[in-house]
Amino acid sequence: MTKPYTRLQDHERETISRGLSAGWTFTRIAAIINRDVSTVSREVKKNCSLRRCYRALRAHEQAIQTRHRLKQQKKLDSDPALQTYVLTNLRQQWSPQEIASRLVKDYPQDMTMRISHESIYTYIYCLPRGSLRKELITCLRQERKLRQNRKHSHDKRGRITNAISITDRPAEVTERIIPGHWEGDLVMGSKASNSAVGTLVERTTRYLLLVPLEAHDALTVRQEFAKAMKKLPRHLKRTLTYDRGLEMAEHELFTKETKIKVFFADPYSPWQRGTNENTNGLLRQYFPKGTDFRTITRREIQQVQDRLNGRPRKALNFEMPNEVFPRLLTHQNIALEG
Repeated sequence: MTKPYTRLQDHERETISRGLSAGWTFTRIAAIINRDVSTVSREVKKNCSLRRCYRALRAHEQAIQTRHRLKQQKKLDSDPALQTYVLTNLRQQWSPQEIASRLVKDYPQDMTMRISHESIYTYIYCLPRGSLRKELITCLRQERKLRQNRKHSHDKRGRITNAISITDRPAEVTERIIPGHWEGDLVMGSKASNSAVGTLVERTTRYLLLVPLEAHDALTVRQEFAKAMKKLPRHLKRTLTYDRGLEMAEHELFTKETKIKVFFADPYSPWQRGTNENTNGLLRQYFPKGTDFRTITRREIQQVQDRLNGRPRKALNFEMPNEVFPRLLTHQNIALEG
C-alpha cells in the first residue's frame, strides 16, 4: 500500500540543511528522514541553485508563502464580468497578452477590469483537469513545431527567372511608415489533397487577406492574388515580398496586371517576411497542419479572415487591423509602432 504524502516538517528541513553542510548525499539524507530521494532532491532544487546554500528557515517560509498563494481566490473567480471577458476572447483565440492589453482600451475608466497576461495563463493551467481546462488550453496559440531545414526543398523547386532581390526593395518598406507594402505566402494543406490557401498581409496594419485556391500552380496563384489585390485602392498597392516558391513564377505578369512590384526574400530566411510568418502561425490555430482546404468553404475562410483582423495586435498598440486598415482607405494619417 502506497504511503500517503505529507509535507516536509521543520525538523526534516533542518536535517536536510545540516546534512548538506556535512556533505551528505541525498540518498543518505532521505534514509535518515524516511523520505524518497526525489523528495529531498526537489526540496533542495526548489529553494536554491547550490546545495550548500540551502537553509531550512528560508525554505520553510517559502513553503508557507506558496501554500498561502494557492489558497487565495483567483481574480477571475471573484469577478464574473472580468471572467466573462477573458473566457469569451480566449475562445476567439486571442492570446492572454492581447486580452490583458485590450482591457485597458475597452474599459479605460474601470480599474476593476484589469488583469495581467501571466495571471490569465496561471488561471488556465491551475484549473482542475477537465473539459474547461482542455478547451482553454487548445484556445492558446500552440508553440510551433521545429521547422525543417528548407534548403533541399528550395533546391528541388528550381529557380524563379528575373526575380528581384529583397535587397533592392525600397527603404520605406522596412520602416513600415508608408502603407501598401505586403508580404505573401501559401499555407499548405494535407499532402494527399495538395491544397492550399494564400495569405497576403499588409506590413503597416497587419491586415490579412486570405485567398482561396483551387490549386497552387503559378497560373492559379497569380490570377487569384491579382483578383484579391485589384479590390484595393492604388495607394495601398505598392510592393509584395514573397519567398522563393515557384507558385510566384509568374510574378512579372502579376506586376503587369496589378502594378505591384514583387521582391523575393533570400532562401532559408523566413525572418525577412516576419509579419507573414507570424500571421501564418496564427492561421494554424484555425487550420491545423494536415487540413484539406478542399473541404473548407469560402465563407469559412472569410470568417477566419474576419476573426484574425478583429484580433488586437501588440505591434498596433493593441488596436485591431480592422480598426486601423479602414483609416488607410480614406487616407487618414496613423501612427504605428514598427
